[in-house]
Amino acid sequence: MTIARHLAIIEILCSRPFPVVPGRSEVGASAPGYHTAELGRSGQIWGDRSDGEAVEEQFEAEREALAAVLSTRWGPPQVFGLGSVLARSVGEEHIPEPWGMLSASVPDVHLWRAGGRWVVLGVSRWGTELTYQLLATVTEVDPP
Repeated sequence: MTIARHLAIIEILCSRPFPVVPGRSEVGASAPGYHTAELGRSGQIWGDRSDGEAVEEQFEAEREALAAVLSTRWGPPQVFGLGSVLARSVGEEHIPEPWGMLSASVPDVHLWRAGGRWVVLGVSRWGTELTYQLLATVTEVDPP
């Protein structure tokens, strides 16, 4: 996908009301308080690739390019590590969604506050049996 397509999807996420019940849409998944879209996915399982580091770097570079464009709209992002959020959830603390889901697969995110909502970009690494994903989430739920 192109940066222009990524931006169009983020605009859709920002403009939609949040649903009362979880569900799918043409761009991803939504639940009370947030929308998430997969902007890109690696073609192969990352744990089985000899070039896994190159694939990770590619996805990080794509996130950075998109972040640069979003920064012209909303200023520089806050970079927020989710490791402590994951540790808190493992310690049985309730972490509100979408932060619980994000912390399970995304080590850090870029955040912007836009129109009363958070716009979140991250590179998901769900485990050695799944692919990398470039994710965009729009939420009204403050980071924990």
